[in-house]
Amino acid sequence: MILPTAYLPPRSYMEALMSEPATIEAMETFEKQTFRNRCLIHDAKGEIVRLTVPVGKVEHKQLTRDIQISYQTRWQHQHWITLVSAYQHTPYFMYFADYLKPFYEKEYKWLLDLNDEMNATLVALLKKERPQGLITSSRSADWSGQIWTDKHPWQTELSVLDTLFNE
Repeated sequence: MILPTAYLPPRSYMEALMSEPATIEAMETFEKQTFRNRCLIHDAKGEIVRLTVPVGKVEHKQLTRDIQISYQTRWQHQHWITLVSAYQHTPYFMYFADYLKPFYEKEYKWLLDLNDEMNATLVALLKKERPQGLITSSRSADWSGQIWTDKHPWQTELSVLDTLFNE
């Protein structure tokens, strides 16, 4: 299976990545406004928040492997603060946060490198057995593991972090 690169991808992407041998396509033309450098999460209020990794100027038909991350803004700090705010009260955030925080402290030159390393960590964490004795969520979860209520209905294509921190 051949997949595009993705930043904090949805659960469906991670399931595909983990279900059979997969290759990440680095020689494709980079498409703007996709999960290659964006993700969707639920914030603490249950609203959808888009996190975007800023990239340098993208030329027409530029290859994904050649996409550089821009550090003109403090996007790493903002993403981390947003993730903490959104997930700090979920059952497993404290258990997995230390595995993810280094991605928001190290500067990566290439988007592909950030995504590859982060997704390898996410695969390992999804396979990891959950700690015993932690309080689990009392809210109901749908088939995707996404937490929802009547107040915060199910959303498609949320980042796999929603599953990781809640399930």
